Amino acid sequence: MSADQVSHPFFARLWTVMSAHETEALTELRRENLDALSGRVLEVGAGTGTNFAHYPTTVEQVVAVEPEALLAEHARRAAAAAPVPVSVTGQTVESLTDTAPFDAVVCSLVLCTVDNAEDVAAQLFSLLKPHGQLRYMEHVASAGWRGAVQRAADATVWPRLFGGCHTHRHTEETLTRAGFELQGTRHQWTLPRWLPLPVAEFALGRALKPA
Repeated sequence: MSADQVSHPFFARLWTVMSAHETEALTELRRENLDALSGRVLEVGAGTGTNFAHYPTTVEQVVAVEPEALLAEHARRAAAAAPVPVSVTGQTVESLTDTAPFDAVVCSLVLCTVDNAEDVAAQLFSLLKPHGQLRYMEHVASAGWRGAVQRAADATVWPRLFGGCHTHRHTEETLTRAGFELQGTRHQWTLPRWLPLPVAEFALGRALKPA
């Protein structure tokens, strides 16, 4: 397998089923994350293309990165039905050859899966135009007992089962260190707080690249 290929067959099949039965609450978060985007957009980790139907028509083009082969097949089918032009590439974002500046980058439940979040954040910063923005909807590190659950999950079976997902990542701090300015950020619980699951807390926001 080459460096720009990813194979998570169990997760790919699981995610295909999960994304086809997504809750309305999560779909609303996707819509909010994509609201008022325009221009040329890079989507990192497109999965089955769940976002594609929700892009506003002010978007001129979406370049969608999905290196897992099975998920990329589903994403290409979703791209054909999207309201805006979408091209799907099987490259990883780390090996992306399209380096023309983008107006926006979209990350939905993907920064938890990359090998080196610091390097990817720096790369995304470099791919944006000045005043460009990164829209993110991500699992993030929780505090207290849930944080302990996340750390235990990350150290054992969770990344192996769920495509490399690490639930206890301080994603917003990583974006800030890369040079982004965070705006309109908020955290939201997508599951009851008492459930001992490591992926109940989401961060949603905009990370701007200064001029």
